[in-house]
Amino acid sequence: MKDILLITPPFTQLNTPYPATAYIKGFLNTKNISSYQIDLGIDVILELFSKKGIQRIFDKEIDVQNVSENSQRIFALREEYLKTIDQVISFLQNKNPTLARQICSMNFLPEASRFNQLDDMEFAFGNMGLQDKAKHLATLYLEDLSDYIVENVDSDFGFSRYAERLGKSANTFDELYHKLQSEHTFIDDFTLKILHEKLELVQPKLVCFSIPFPGNLYSAFRSAKFIKENYPYIKTAMGGGFPNTELREIKDQRVFEFFDFITLDDGELPIELVYENVCFSGPSQESKFKRTFLIENQEVVYKNNSTRHDYKQSDIGTPDYTDLQLDKYISVIEIANPMHSLWSDGRWNKLTMAHGCYWGKCTFCDISLDYIKIYEPISAKILVDRMEELIKTTGETGFHFVDEAAPPALMREVALEILRRNLVVTWWTNIRFEKSFTQDLCFLLKLSGCVAVSGGLEVASDRLLKLIDKGVSVDQVARVTRNFTEAGIMVHAYLMYGYPTQTVQETVDSLEMVRQLFEMGILQSGFWHQFAMTAHSPVGQNPEEFGVIPLKQEIKFANNDIDFRDKTGIDHGKFSFGLKKSLFNYMHGINFEIPLQDWFDFKIPKTTIHPDYIHDSLLNEDQFSFKANSKIVFLAKNVIAENYIKTKKLNSWAYTRITFHLKTNIAKIELEQEKADWLIKIISENTFENPKRITLQQLKNSFEEYFDDFELFWFSKPIQQLKENGIILSL
Repeated sequence: MKDILLITPPFTQLNTPYPATAYIKGFLNTKNISSYQIDLGIDVILELFSKKGIQRIFDKEIDVQNVSENSQRIFALREEYLKTIDQVISFLQNKNPTLARQICSMNFLPEASRFNQLDDMEFAFGNMGLQDKAKHLATLYLEDLSDYIVENVDSDFGFSRYAERLGKSANTFDELYHKLQSEHTFIDDFTLKILHEKLELVQPKLVCFSIPFPGNLYSAFRSAKFIKENYPYIKTAMGGGFPNTELREIKDQRVFEFFDFITLDDGELPIELVYENVCFSGPSQESKFKRTFLIENQEVVYKNNSTRHDYKQSDIGTPDYTDLQLDKYISVIEIANPMHSLWSDGRWNKLTMAHGCYWGKCTFCDISLDYIKIYEPISAKILVDRMEELIKTTGETGFHFVDEAAPPALMREVALEILRRNLVVTWWTNIRFEKSFTQDLCFLLKLSGCVAVSGGLEVASDRLLKLIDKGVSVDQVARVTRNFTEAGIMVHAYLMYGYPTQTVQETVDSLEMVRQLFEMGILQSGFWHQFAMTAHSPVGQNPEEFGVIPLKQEIKFANNDIDFRDKTGIDHGKFSFGLKKSLFNYMHGINFEIPLQDWFDFKIPKTTIHPDYIHDSLLNEDQFSFKANSKIVFLAKNVIAENYIKTKKLNSWAYTRITFHLKTNIAKIELEQEKADWLIKIISENTFENPKRITLQQLKNSFEEYFDDFELFWFSKPIQQLKENGIILSL
């Protein structure tokens, strides 16, 4: 028996749990409040995609004559699907690796329409290992079954969403409410069966649903309805990304037939207060709540009457993944692109370096909301403490920092702390393409285990980047992506089209910029999305300043995405297919030579961007700048020094050969003996293990106590060689 049951409703991710309930459970542990968490999504998927579940799918009667040819084929091959499904799921759970050879033989899995794209992607298989290729083929196999389910069994199904349409910009609750009064869907039967079992096991007093996306909303309401009908004494609450953005103006009382409480923004203190009211005093007029909607006197009221402050990030505890079946998640690879697969392949422990966004200015972003507006970083020591704790409790050494944008300075400190503790971890995160990401910083991040970053290039146009208030230029993005790529860190770019006032010419030029970034090999992955105006962004709050006309509707339920008309009158949606098709090719390293016009079935103007624009922008960099406040880190600890005498024309000098043994190569330099002795002493005193790092100005002062002209020494060939090999980092 536990006081609180935390639920992530279907569906979010297949490969790793969405972290919200783990964050809340970690916090509740610090308050000695007992809790249990479940990811209903993965539980339903595993029951659905089992021999028993697939049998139920094929037992549903279909009119074979009136379904698609694809469904006819899948139905005809149903025995092959029943024979292989359990083994495929086991393989995708990394429990049956030898099956990869059978899968890759191309005569083991039944194949339907999803496999038709293989001919287009055969070139990518040469770069994929056997296990990855098999994961990709197994993913296509599951997607074929998903297509069959959508066509013949449950049209709302999707691997990472369910009935998403009902949650997207649902200004009224009517359609969702009507759906909830109807018969259970096929997926509902699986969901409610598992929910019933968990409720009997846990016997909670309070059930909290974390609803991050519109695709979780319907299942959350359906589950809450089941609880109210069968366990009326259990209280229900809703929190998470969807209510935080969409339900800030909720008025419809019918919502509270399903949920007793809806909390906004950081959930720790609101849930603690709800728990105190439910389990001890019971809600009353005097009850204290934090950012919570509830019903009082048959009216929806918003209570924020507690004077208690939200908890600091350092005080909310380490996320706790206990109760979640971490070994049951399945890794899938939808696209044969190493960077793109990070979102769906592998089990990642989720952490946050900083609450909110340190930039907080982008005009398309919900910067008025607390989860972005309130910026609070966590110390590197606490972060790495939490990493070590999660490694012990989960057995996983992979970390995804789910920041709005991880701060470069904090990333540097985390990397150094990881190196000081001699940890072996793999991690990736979301960033802004700051000029702070120098070659040296990127190299340090790679050494600490960073394998990838993702960031917003948005509209690759300097005029629009300025209008967005992104704080970067295309030139700067190119240099930063080059620095990451050369360090061996993959880069994904979020791309946008249809931003207010964007012209057709700017869309074409933006595509050309993206083409050049991929052709230069400094961008590995990307994703185009069309601009959406949200209620809590500067564009949504001041649309007239951005040349858009909002189409207002009465809001009684969800309010985030706002329909609008762009005064330019351009139909940006027609660019979607061509932008995404070209990007798919560029991500696989092909067809850069194809004219941009060929990606579209309508006339577009020629690009005005010079074909060498990105190439040339990478050349415009000062390699000999002296930044006095730069912190210097020496990464080599074991130095071998050999003294010798150099002679030339009867003159002789005392020299030292210094050898640095690196992981994959050897670096050797020769210096006058006195300078070599000074350098070796400086290195020994200023390794990365020393938290007090010397600045470049302090290094110059120390050098010039004994020698002349530090700049000549600092930019000399031997020292440049040490910098190029990462032995000396200037951060």
